[in-house]
Amino acid sequence: MGARWVFLVKKGYQDTDNSLQSSVITKVKGVAFTNTSELGARLWDVADYVIPPQGESAFFVVTNLIVTPGQRQDTCAENKDIPDAECSEDSDCHAGEAAVTGNGVMTGRCLRVGTAQKGTCEIYAWCPVEARFQPTKLLLDEAEKFTVYIKNFIRFPKFNFSKTNVQDTQNTSFLKTCHFDLSNLYCPIFQLGSIVQWAGSSFQEMALKGGVIGIQIEWNCDLDKAASECNPHYSFSRLDSKNAKESASSGYNFRFAKYYRDADGVEFRTLMKVYGIRFDVMVNGKAGKFSIVPTVINIGSSMALMGAGAFFCDLVLIYISKKSHFYRGKKFEEEGQELSLQRKEPEGQLLEWPEAHGRICSLKGDSCVCLQPPEGRASEIKDEDMLPEPVGQTVA
Repeated sequence: MGARWVFLVKKGYQDTDNSLQSSVITKVKGVAFTNTSELGARLWDVADYVIPPQGESAFFVVTNLIVTPGQRQDTCAENKDIPDAECSEDSDCHAGEAAVTGNGVMTGRCLRVGTAQKGTCEIYAWCPVEARFQPTKLLLDEAEKFTVYIKNFIRFPKFNFSKTNVQDTQNTSFLKTCHFDLSNLYCPIFQLGSIVQWAGSSFQEMALKGGVIGIQIEWNCDLDKAASECNPHYSFSRLDSKNAKESASSGYNFRFAKYYRDADGVEFRTLMKVYGIRFDVMVNGKAGKFSIVPTVINIGSSMALMGAGAFFCDLVLIYISKKSHFYRGKKFEEEGQELSLQRKEPEGQLLEWPEAHGRICSLKGDSCVCLQPPEGRASEIKDEDMLPEPVGQTVA
């Protein structure tokens, strides 16, 4: 049973290669239209919402953002939500220092509104500073219909075997019209909404504050079969916390800015805090092919294990089981009866004879005489042809 498991299930007759070499190329397509007070009417295409643009194995799709337009380097009040920026007088604001998680460097002045006793420190920064709040409405809700093309090249160097997850065809319109499904494994074009759904999440909910999705491509290839039998297998999972309302570690966002110059040559920028979904494409696999070396090794190991199994069973039955004395007696009695008889030897040879129950016997002509006979007299056993196999030393 163990040998069958090793050879048939675990393919112990094969040499394996786990050092998979892989390259992934991704391309996202789709457009969306938005109209906001900060940006006005705007069309979003792949150059606007995909980061980085070159399409690596990890890519980010913008689904939501907070915009702070027209920032210039100037002095202004620090955001009131920064704890270390709160002040009652100028001495609370240390010039040249920056508040923890702040937006700029303090100038040493405390800015208060009207007759308020407390205010915030003045800072030199990109002003006005970014407003801190959580988005409540999804901006690029059309991103659910965007598609991503995931092209994967793999190679097993030990067997010099290469393959890709794209169908080899001369039909140039194939990739323009197909979509991935279980019956079409070699059309790796996925809809973003479907990927998130397969990962067990809602796209609209996840896109609001962002998240991380893992796309796993697994290649397990039996190279004793045809190359067409080596196929990719896809799986999808959400990698960040699913409990967005309960965990501070959920979601995904970062900031970037676009810089401009006005008519006077003064630089200004539009700051964007973007939320979205990060997709990580991970590839692994192994290949196996028949080789005489692992075959011989596993056959030898199986034979050794069978011998060890018999020894272990004897050990348990003789020394551990409740009826060990019965098994021990039967085992050694049978072994004693299996001693082969040999031809008779010259007179004077000392013998061990099983039926003599451990007594020493010697040859006398055609008879075997025990030196310590039971009941005080010699026991003679005559046999014209066969005697027990002699052991010991010759008596002069």
